[in-house]
Amino acid sequence: MKKILFFLFLYFSLTSFSQQRNNFWENVQFGGGFSAGFGNQTTIGISPSAIYNFDNGFALGAGLNYLYSEISDFTTQVYGASIISLYQTHFGIQFSGEFDYNFAKQQDPFGSINTNFPALHLGIAYNQGRFAVGIRYDVLFDENKSVFASPISPVVRFYF
Repeated sequence: MKKILFFLFLYFSLTSFSQQRNNFWENVQFGGGFSAGFGNQTTIGISPSAIYNFDNGFALGAGLNYLYSEISDFTTQVYGASIISLYQTHFGIQFSGEFDYNFAKQQDPFGSINTNFPALHLGIAYNQGRFAVGIRYDVLFDENKSVFASPISPVVRFYF
């Protein structure tokens, strides 16, 4: 009974809040990114996310990420969660800050290694409508912990 009352309270609170804020869901966007690479190395990644757009160009949200990479007999799987902040300028430039916490499992014929590591990406992208493309830099990059080869990575994101 307490659970039902809690969920009813939560539902009415969110409904009341969303109506007071000019319909909360009108300011929420869903999307994320996708990456794929084939050749000597196969890499497939997906990162769904949701953001809330504030009136002043700022957006804040959360996301999940998954990456699979395979080179010969060596495979890596990375999964994690992120907090995303975006600032959209009036001239098409989008600044971003993303804090990720990742868990990785690397396997080869001799066994597997599990590791985890944080990442704080600061980026800049060109935004056209619902699509943005740019570059970001991981300021917490540690080559002894990260499974990524470089602190620099491309940004490709879209929101609906």
